Amino acid sequence: MTPGKYRHLARATSPEGFFVILAIDHRANLLKALSDHAGAPLSDFDFTVFKQTVIAALAKHGTAVLTDPAYGIGVGLTRGYLPHHTGLLAPLEVTHYDLRASARDVELIPGWSVGKIKRIGGDGVKLLLPYHPDDATAEGRRAVVRRLIDECGVADIPLYLEPITYSLDKTRRLSSTELTQITVAMAREFSAMGADILKLQFPVDPDETTDLATWRSACAAVNAACGATPWTLLSAGVSFDTFVQQTSIACRSGASGVIAGRAVWNEAVVLQGDARADFLDTIAVGRMTTLHQVCWNQAARILQRTAPNLSSPDWYETYDDLFS
Repeated sequence: MTPGKYRHLARATSPEGFFVILAIDHRANLLKALSDHAGAPLSDFDFTVFKQTVIAALAKHGTAVLTDPAYGIGVGLTRGYLPHHTGLLAPLEVTHYDLRASARDVELIPGWSVGKIKRIGGDGVKLLLPYHPDDATAEGRRAVVRRLIDECGVADIPLYLEPITYSLDKTRRLSSTELTQITVAMAREFSAMGADILKLQFPVDPDETTDLATWRSACAAVNAACGATPWTLLSAGVSFDTFVQQTSIACRSGASGVIAGRAVWNEAVVLQGDARADFLDTIAVGRMTTLHQVCWNQAARILQRTAPNLSSPDWYETYDDLFS
């Protein structure tokens, strides 16, 4: 962990060293859902207003915000929706949720890059990676990750890698056993490769089994596979009650917190006007507070174990210069 990455990491965590990150980087799928419920296509302005409304209500209750450059970061920075004391993460990928995960290419947002995230004061780079270790596309996707690890190393900014797996059989979804096995394999592979933070789906399908012993065993296996690499839990659109249960088990197993999106604010998509604002200011804020409390009690702290050794007064002399 370099001094620069450590500084960015500290800005995205609580003072105690855990994550409660608000995720609102959703684009095409969220825009479609909002348009469907509004009864007409949303304009860029209206989509931006929705995102900034969510950010304004919830960002101050988290440790960082994950949002996109087009509708989240620009206006968020210039109009003060993104709190100055809150970390900022940004995605690199274009999302194609209308395609099966196996058919999605790793397409990066045109005109956006690791370097630009660093220049605007971002604290983390996020890549969502559809991935199956046995798919023919796997090596090409690993090459993308290696390149981004190198770019983030040069820019001295953490890479938050979000590998999402899928079934190779188009006629069925992964079983819970398969999901656990592949999540463990991905955690082992990408932590060894050098991803700074892993953003992982819960390694058991809650629709298939709610056995808590199975959940704990799967999370413990994921944590062991991560080694020294910190990992966080994503919400994947499950209900909030389910996500709290998953968060507690993941954190007790070694996760360092959550990056939470739809489980916190999803109902705001359906609501309009004052009803949306009331929901965000009450129920959604309460959910962020609950997640913070669960993580405060149970999440693994990462700042102490990742701190670079800067005890020598001349540490900066051997620190790589950005311009050399």
